[in-house]
Amino acid sequence: MTLTLTTAGESHGPGLTTLVEGLPAGLLLDRDAMDRDMARRQLGFGRGGRMKIETDRAEVTAGVRHGRTLGGPIALQVANRDYANWEERMNPWPVEGATVQPVHMPRPGHADLNGAWKYGHDDVRNVLERASARETAARVAGGTLAKAFLRELGVEIRSHVTRIGTVPAPDPTAPLTVAAFEGVDDDPVRTLDADASRAMVKHITVERKANESIGGTYEVLVFGLLPGIGSHVSWQERLDGRLAQAICSIQAHKGVEFGDGFRLAETPGSQAQDEIFAGDDAEDGDQPTGALRRRTNHAGGLEGGMTTGQTLVIRAVVKPIPTITKPLRSVDLTTGEPAKALRERTDNCVVPAAGVVGEAMVAFVLASAYREKFGGDHIDDVKAAVDAYARRIGWTA
Repeated sequence: MTLTLTTAGESHGPGLTTLVEGLPAGLLLDRDAMDRDMARRQLGFGRGGRMKIETDRAEVTAGVRHGRTLGGPIALQVANRDYANWEERMNPWPVEGATVQPVHMPRPGHADLNGAWKYGHDDVRNVLERASARETAARVAGGTLAKAFLRELGVEIRSHVTRIGTVPAPDPTAPLTVAAFEGVDDDPVRTLDADASRAMVKHITVERKANESIGGTYEVLVFGLLPGIGSHVSWQERLDGRLAQAICSIQAHKGVEFGDGFRLAETPGSQAQDEIFAGDDAEDGDQPTGALRRRTNHAGGLEGGMTTGQTLVIRAVVKPIPTITKPLRSVDLTTGEPAKALRERTDNCVVPAAGVVGEAMVAFVLASAYREKFGGDHIDDVKAAVDAYARRIGWTA
């Protein structure tokens, strides 16, 4: 059983479309939970004026009846309220009498120049509208469906910001649990440490006044996974590879690591692995009750391309976004003369919101892997297959 996610739409076009195919029938959806996730993508100190215009909601137009999935493709629509201000410039059809000024100054760090070359455009707006991170609203909409599916199977996904610019959040003193994320979305930068939050807000403010954008890192954690999701038998099925591709497909993302990640490069092998224990020796392990457990999670819940049953820990690096209020040097594509890059309304820090998008992409990859392993036309069939597998390997949450 294959799960697919397709998005369509432009940043300032009429709206965004999401198509999700492969979910089982009978899955109960929570409309309020879907709306909350859409709103969470718009959170965070450092966002720009667009967030004051848009109030995103995902409207279901196919595949759901009375709150339950039907087993066919699910279509979602996210309206762009700002389209009213861009109707002449972004209308799908020619507008009589309209004067549309083309964009010829590509931004360094954006898709503008390479996309114009690749697709033969002389107006880089034909590229930047689709390349914009506004597209992630459609991904989050699809991610709400994946989360609903995983939640039915006991899997929960959370995220938090671990660094903004030069300001890090301290490492937690104990393994994080779902309960630790209570109220994280109320924090202005979605971090778990109050002192770090204040320092991050101050740092964003300083950079904003200097007309700079600023990046950072966030962490996605997944609780309640079964071991053995993914596979070692081919590179296409290795779950760490699939997750890394999904994270790095998000606009402005430039790095990803699992567990101790890059720190493992300087760690002796005896301290880099997660030893295996049985019975009473494993009582303090970071894992649900099972025949075999671990006391550490250096691998971040993945070994050999498969889940271990421990908390899945993924960190992502978000670069400063390329649209800044102090335009960088570029070249006018029509004249070949030096010019300042395009300047548009922009955010100066998107890291808090990026974590929500990361959740959505992780949810989709994991939901797809569960569908591949357990199949099932109805959600009850999936749950029965999951329970049978857990019994076979002696796994109890």
